[in-house]
Amino acid sequence: YMGHFLSVYFFSRMAAAAFPPVVFDEGRHPRAKLGFVLLATEQTVQDEVYRLVPPGVGVHFTRVPIPDSITVETLGSVGEDLAAASRVLLPDGSLDVISYACTSGSLVLGEERVFRELTVGQPRARPSSIITAVLAALRALGAQRVVALTPYIDSINRAEVEYLEARGIEVLALHGLQLEKDSDMVRVAPSYLADCAVQLDRPEADAIFISCGALRSVEIIEKLEQQLKKPVVVSNQAMVWDALRKAGVNDHVPNAGQLLRNF
Repeated sequence: YMGHFLSVYFFSRMAAAAFPPVVFDEGRHPRAKLGFVLLATEQTVQDEVYRLVPPGVGVHFTRVPIPDSITVETLGSVGEDLAAASRVLLPDGSLDVISYACTSGSLVLGEERVFRELTVGQPRARPSSIITAVLAALRALGAQRVVALTPYIDSINRAEVEYLEARGIEVLALHGLQLEKDSDMVRVAPSYLADCAVQLDRPEADAIFISCGALRSVEIIEKLEQQLKKPVVVSNQAMVWDALRKAGVNDHVPNAGQLLRNF
């Protein structure tokens, strides 16, 4: 057996000498590689990210454990797992951006804590989060006064209003759907979200903000902007826009609102 193996190995080595050296190209995703840390319960973010990223941009997902109960307490417990979750993505260090894909989770922990944990796991990637992206998006659009629609219970709603207003965004009105389970949030009909947003709007609002990556809100942005004549920012749209721009990808993505089309 050993003699047969050696003869095959010798033949293979001789045959290989006749082939040219291995040729490499830039790979499937030469423009950028984006990483997203999702909650274990998440069922919406991946589909919407794939829908929005342009060709040549790679997306990579990992998850942190959490029960199917979205509260200030459960979101606060996730912080210790962010570093470990982000570390498993592309250990060659080629990730350009790493973002925590949870709006409420990122504001409960605070951006500074989120960035610190993500950077431990991905020291070469630029850290971000959905709440970071939302704030940047509203500033880019010149929106200082918003109305907000969320799926959250009131303790998270209060935290979100406080977080936004502490950073210069006035929340004129907020409606929370009082859903605690992520498995319920992912089943809210987009048409219902659109109806709620129209009812919630105020003439003095600069923009509509639909909060939470679990909500299927990307698909209603264009309709709402046409109807309400103002920008609509939703969590996953803002997150992708922010990650693309941080990675140096400036493509204008159609059918996803003014933010991705014009900024």
